[in-house]
Amino acid sequence: MASKPVVPQNDNVAHALAGAGGGVLSMVLTYPLVTLSTRAQVESSRAETDFLAAVKGIVAREGVAGLYAGLDSAVFGISVTNFVYYYWYEWTRAFFEKAKAGRTSSRKLTTAESMMAGALAGSATVILTNPIWVINTRMTTRRESLAASQELVVEGSGAKAVQGRPPRPPTTLGTLMALLREEGPLALFRGVIPALVLVINPILQYTLFEQMKNVLEARRRRNITPTMAFFLGALGKLFATSITYPYITVKSQMHVAGNGQREGMTQAIRRVIREEGYAGLYKGIGPKVTQSVLTAAFLFAFKDVLYEQTVKLRGTIARRAATKA
Repeated sequence: MASKPVVPQNDNVAHALAGAGGGVLSMVLTYPLVTLSTRAQVESSRAETDFLAAVKGIVAREGVAGLYAGLDSAVFGISVTNFVYYYWYEWTRAFFEKAKAGRTSSRKLTTAESMMAGALAGSATVILTNPIWVINTRMTTRRESLAASQELVVEGSGAKAVQGRPPRPPTTLGTLMALLREEGPLALFRGVIPALVLVINPILQYTLFEQMKNVLEARRRRNITPTMAFFLGALGKLFATSITYPYITVKSQMHVAGNGQREGMTQAIRRVIREEGYAGLYKGIGPKVTQSVLTAAFLFAFKDVLYEQTVKLRGTIARRAATKA
């Protein structure tokens, strides 16, 4: 019986496409939890509701579609985020592996090298994609404001209401244009400092995942299965999100802050603690951790399969192009 061909592991574009595809599938499957956690992070402590009450409230005011407010920008954002992250992560990893060739018997990255690769990839990703997530956070939270109010114009949403009719939900383009018009281009980079601090989240996640994967593959002497990747990804994300959640809360609040609410990361943390106590830094952690763990688990389960299929598809296209030539 012919052996299964070995899939190359150094194709940066294939890794990036597989990461983007896995991220999109994971985001679509878990997006209602994103909506719940984001709204919980930016609402006041007086408005807090439990999980089921929050779901019922959104569905009653906005319909089931309310749970998917901002999904289009989130899908675009996660595809770009994952593409950039995985491209630069694999490029950095290949650089380290090439540097180690001939000096050591193993080309596997050490923990420090994995963390450095994650830091470089994560920083590049944050700077390039922060505007997308500012718009997504505005859309996710402002739709709730529109449903709860009959105001003619909701600041920063680009949505307008006609007298006697319910206001239209904000669109991605409308939100972007309103934000640029009312607050200027710099508003697209609100929350970038806590976002850069949050680079530690994927560093912790992917470092833990890679190290556990290396241990399992060394014991099994073959690649891990998608099921194993699912659980390893879940464990890595659970650990990372639990540690970094206060910064996620602050980042979301900075994304929706208007021009009159400018404050730094440290000031925002102190304000939340002063007004709501330390528990305020962990608002919405239940749905967020659940969503993050499931997203990471699905992502790692999908990614290797998508990577293999992407490499095969690109090889088929190349062969056909060569035949025609």
